[in-house]
Amino acid sequence: MRYLHTMVRIRDIEESLDFYCNKLGLVETRRFDNDKGRYTLIFLAASKDADRARAERAPEVELTFNWDPEDYKGGRNFGHLAYKVDNIYETCRKLMDAGVTINRPPRDGNMAFIRSPDNISIELLQEGEPLEPAEPWKSMPNTGEW
Repeated sequence: MRYLHTMVRIRDIEESLDFYCNKLGLVETRRFDNDKGRYTLIFLAASKDADRARAERAPEVELTFNWDPEDYKGGRNFGHLAYKVDNIYETCRKLMDAGVTINRPPRDGNMAFIRSPDNISIELLQEGEPLEPAEPWKSMPNTGEW
């Protein structure tokens, strides 16, 4: 397992970049606009981690700007922790066998979400290319929130 990023939802890109980059000293490593999903992802790294973050996409902070306004309450602005795993299906099976609910199953062979006992979302991502979609994951529905 390898640590990737922590996601935080933001209300204002310029205000957030001023804080995280100009004041805190983080560096923007990459940006992604998703027209269909109506959001922008901005990845930041500490200055001493910037080269590694550009090469490995870790360790980073992911700022998520949803284009449709939302007032974040109750910690919703904190999104999730993310980790790459060697085999998404084996990892999810091991977690299920240990009593962990797979909130968003890896239907695509690439991504799953679980929650910690304190309700923190944790994203699991397949190392390398996605695995071929397979049962029982392919047809497994989401459970709760993720």
